[in-house]
Amino acid sequence: MTNTAYETIIGLEVHVQLQTETKLFCRCSTSFGAAPNTQTCPVCIGLPGSLPVMNRHAYALGLKTAVALNCTIPEFTKWDRKQYFYPDLPKGYQISQFDLPMSEHGWLEISDPKGEFATKKVGITRAHLEDDAGKSMHDERAGKSDSRIDLNRTGTPLLEIVSDPDLRSPAEARAFLSELKLLLTYLGVSDCNMQEGSLRVDANINLHIPLDDRTAATPIVEIKNMNSFRAVERALQYEANRQFDAWQSNPVELGKPGGHKTTRGWDDQAQITRIQRQKEESSDYRYFPDPDLLPVTTTAAEVAAVRGQLGALPAALRVTLIEKYKIDEYDAHVLVNQGQPLVDYFEALAAACGDGKRASNWVQQDVLRLLNETETTIEQFPVSAAALGELLKAIVAGEVDNTRAKDVLQEMLDTNASAADAMAQLGIEKVDSSDLESLCRELLDANPAVVADLKQGKMKAVGALIGQAKKKNPNVNPGQIKSLCIELVQQLPS
Repeated sequence: MTNTAYETIIGLEVHVQLQTETKLFCRCSTSFGAAPNTQTCPVCIGLPGSLPVMNRHAYALGLKTAVALNCTIPEFTKWDRKQYFYPDLPKGYQISQFDLPMSEHGWLEISDPKGEFATKKVGITRAHLEDDAGKSMHDERAGKSDSRIDLNRTGTPLLEIVSDPDLRSPAEARAFLSELKLLLTYLGVSDCNMQEGSLRVDANINLHIPLDDRTAATPIVEIKNMNSFRAVERALQYEANRQFDAWQSNPVELGKPGGHKTTRGWDDQAQITRIQRQKEESSDYRYFPDPDLLPVTTTAAEVAAVRGQLGALPAALRVTLIEKYKIDEYDAHVLVNQGQPLVDYFEALAAACGDGKRASNWVQQDVLRLLNETETTIEQFPVSAAALGELLKAIVAGEVDNTRAKDVLQEMLDTNASAADAMAQLGIEKVDSSDLESLCRELLDANPAVVADLKQGKMKAVGALIGQAKKKNPNVNPGQIKSLCIELVQQLPS
C-alpha cells in the first residue's frame, strides 16, 4: 500500500545463521535446543588467552551466498572488533567486518506475479560475516523479574546481508525477504528458521515528503523484534503512518536535514512500534582490526569456481519453466517457491504426460493439497511422477475425466496401484465411441427444450445433458458429451 503524500524509503538488514556444525571461530556445536550454556568454550566466551581460528566452511557458505547475490568479491578482507557492552556478549566485542567486507555492491531481483509492484533490482550494499551474541531470557511471570543468559549461540556464524534503501513499500520489503529466503534455501546455506533465530530482520525506514521548494525527510528509524515476514510488513506500514503523523504535528522540526536516528521495537500483540533507544553510529562501536585473526584472501579463480557450481537459482528457474513448459508467471512462482524437490517432480511429471500446463495444474491443485493434508514432503509422496503421468495421459486420451481422475489418484495412494489398475478397481473404463453417440442421441430426443436452446446458441443448456449422461453411465467423459451433443444439434435441420 502506497501513500501519494510521501515516499517510503526502506532498507533491510538480514542476519542469516549459516548451516555449519561448529561455530565461526571455535569447535563448539551450533545445534539448536541444547541445555543453556552447554555449548561454550574459552574461545566463544572470551576467556583471556584463548585464540580464535576461522571456520573455513562458514566462509565458503558466505562466499557462495555473496556470489549468488551478484556481489563483488574483493581479493582481501579482514576481521574487526565491534565494541559494545551487553550481558549476552561475554567478550565485550563482536567479531565482524567493517571497512573491508568479504563482499559488496550486489543485487537481488524481486517481482510480484499479482502485479502490485513492478519487477525491480534491489541493491545489496554488502554481505559480511560476523559471530552471534548470546541470548537474554527474561522471566515475565507475575512477581518475577529475573533475567538469565544462555551463551550457546555465542560465536554462531552469521552472514549479515544489508540492502540498499531501494524498497518503496512494505509489500516490496516482504517480497525481498521471501525471495532472499528462497535463494538461501536453494543454495543450502541456511535453514532460515525464524523461530529458532536462523534468520532475523531489522528494518530501516524514513519518509521523503515533497514540499513546494524542497523535500523533507523524517529521521531514520530502525525497527527490531520482528519474528515473521508478515510482522515486518505490518511494522513498516505502522511506522510509515506514525512518522507521517508525527511530521504533520511538527513539520518544521522533523523536516530539517539529519536528526537523531532511533531504534524502535515491534510489539506484535499491540501492533505498534515502541521507542527503545537512540541509534548508535559506527564511531560509537570503536571498530579496530582483530589482532588475533588473519585476513582472508579470495582469488578470482575461487570465485569463478563457486559461480560455476551454483546451479539453477530461483529467478532463472522461473524463466526456464515459463519458456519450456508454457506455464504463466504466477504458476512458475508457486512451483519454484515450493523448493527444488517439487520443481524436479513437476518437470518429471511434465515429461511423462507431455503437457506442462496440465502437470502444473495437478501439482498445484492436487499434489500440494495432499501433501498439506498428510503433512509430508514431495520426497515422501508415494505416487511417482511417472505413475501420475500415466493418469494424466489417460485424461488426455478421454479414458477418464478430471473429476473421476481425482478418485483414481486417491485409489493409487490407498492401494499403491498403477493408474490402469486403480481405474479397473474403480470400474472405470473407456466408453466406445458408438455407445457414446447413441447415448447423446437418446438424450437429445428426450430433451427437446435443450435442443431448442442449443439451436439458439445458448450453449450452457448442454450442462443438463451432461448431468443426465453421468447418471446413465458414470464412465462417460463430460467434455466428450458436451462436444458431441453440440455437434449433433448442429447437424439437425433448422
